[in-house]
Amino acid sequence: MKAVAYQKNLPITDPLALQDTELPEPVPQAHDLLVEVKAIAVNPVDTKIRAGVAPEAGQWKVLGWDAVGTVRAVGPAVTRFRPGDRVWYAGAIHRAGANSERHLVDERIAALAPTSLDDAQAAALPLTSITAWELLFNRLQVPRGNAANGQVLLVVGAAGGVGSILVQLARQLTGLTVVGTASRAETRDWIQALGAHAVIDHREPLAEAYRKTGLPAPAYVVSLTQTDQHFAQIAELIAPQGRFGLIDDPAPGSIDIGKLKRKSVSLHWELMFTRSLFETPDMVAQHQLLTEVAALVDAGRLRSTLGEHFGAINATHLRRAHALLESGQARGKIVLEGF
Repeated sequence: MKAVAYQKNLPITDPLALQDTELPEPVPQAHDLLVEVKAIAVNPVDTKIRAGVAPEAGQWKVLGWDAVGTVRAVGPAVTRFRPGDRVWYAGAIHRAGANSERHLVDERIAALAPTSLDDAQAAALPLTSITAWELLFNRLQVPRGNAANGQVLLVVGAAGGVGSILVQLARQLTGLTVVGTASRAETRDWIQALGAHAVIDHREPLAEAYRKTGLPAPAYVVSLTQTDQHFAQIAELIAPQGRFGLIDDPAPGSIDIGKLKRKSVSLHWELMFTRSLFETPDMVAQHQLLTEVAALVDAGRLRSTLGEHFGAINATHLRRAHALLESGQARGKIVLEGF
């Protein structure tokens, strides 16, 4: 089968950083679905692994943790799906990724795709939806409904993939006032179109920029990028007894969590691969939340966060996608479709 993969950690400007190749057909086991991949999206995790995780000598490593496709075969323990089902999922980081014609995924972390979106539109959502959902409702424990009415959520880096769906989920499912950060006119417009009540510029000191909104100190702050640059300002502006969540990887020693103590602020790290990596007893929660997200999409309450469509799934287009992500200039999700 066709796949895009690499054998060495190389800068994305090197043609060998990602290559078109042929790999053996995977065989489903236990809870596996064998999926014919129709569309994929590219995430920062792809660029980080390509740059830092090398396969064994002579082996190929396949990236890709967002996919939409059709189930072609199932493992003997599968109970939730059958061949012909159209599914979406983000997969598991310790298994081969979905940048291939066919791919294996555990049924407990997949769901039926929304019927109102085409493959490319749907592929933009799984990984970021899981991340945003788990951040809001599992890590920060934001109550659903209007229980948090009047409290503020500040989203640092709101125009990216996770921020784009996080803003929507917070607006649709909670009573929070949502403030996002962005630095360019097009990203400010994007966040406002997704439902943010206010947008501030993260090129300014955050505490100062936030005060201009006239809103009360945020009870919840989520940092999605460059946390090391913004952490001191976040500690200054967050409300006493607030909750702070992050998904990126600040360099060791770059943040001083002691700054949170005086306000009794709790810190929550989110990695959407944790459940699949450790096969936690609640692993099926990702199947359940993706099912609910699909229903929200089909009800018109959530929209796709597709930012750019880069064409067919091949090494040339994936290298271009990685380069754009590494530039920090991406808005929404980058999607590729078909082989």
